[in-house]
Amino acid sequence: MPVQDKEWESKVKGMLKAELTRRGITYAQLVGKLADIGVHDTEPNIRNKISRGKFTAVFFLQCLEAIGASSVRLRD
Repeated sequence: MPVQDKEWESKVKGMLKAELTRRGITYAQLVGKLADIGVHDTEPNIRNKISRGKFTAVFFLQCLEAIGASSVRLRD
């Protein structure tokens, strides 16, 4: 995998983790919030997806919707 792809994965992982942190939401809470919008997954699966930074844009948007984010910061 090119280094550039790893950089993008790291960036998107950081963005999602930052949004969760800003709202004080744990992975366990995220599982419940995702279930509320009809997305069913386990805490270990979600933790692994986010820690690897390998997830779809659909998953990213589902997480943002579930936590009530209306925007994300692209830069610090």
